[in-house]
Amino acid sequence: MKNRIDLIKGDITTLEVDAIVNAANKSLLGGGGVDGAIHIAAGPDLIDECKSLNGCETGKSKITKGYRLKAKHIIHTVGPVWYGGYRDEHELLASCYQSSLEIAREQKIRTIAFPGISTGIYGFPREMAALIAVSETRRFLMKNKYPEKVTFVTFTDDNYETYRRLLNQ
Repeated sequence: MKNRIDLIKGDITTLEVDAIVNAANKSLLGGGGVDGAIHIAAGPDLIDECKSLNGCETGKSKITKGYRLKAKHIIHTVGPVWYGGYRDEHELLASCYQSSLEIAREQKIRTIAFPGISTGIYGFPREMAALIAVSETRRFLMKNKYPEKVTFVTFTDDNYETYRRLLNQ
């Protein structure tokens, strides 16, 4: 299992993987944070394909081409806004990982990279989000051949340390 999960600190838009996951909003038409950075790096063709997808519900995922990115695909997933944990936020975030990994399995995507979904402007507590990310990914990989490798990508040192701690347990 350990050799199937990796952790790096860096910019997800620069990774050479089969797919990167975008922490998208419901419109899929770009926004701030990781979402905005991915849309800028992928170029204007991404917005055209996203328009054809008619948005996405919270906890669900949809796939597009990667366009100008090194990644061949982008799996867009809509994480929950944090309301204190009283609106099924935990289950919805778990569903983001499950649905993204399921698309990767169906498409036989070998390598996939995840940002910290919902931990930016959506306000999900980072420690809790990382725990959900790691546990859902481990559970999925135990039962499935694809993806062969999952990389968690953090932007800050403290978030990197959180994931490192969880992955070493």
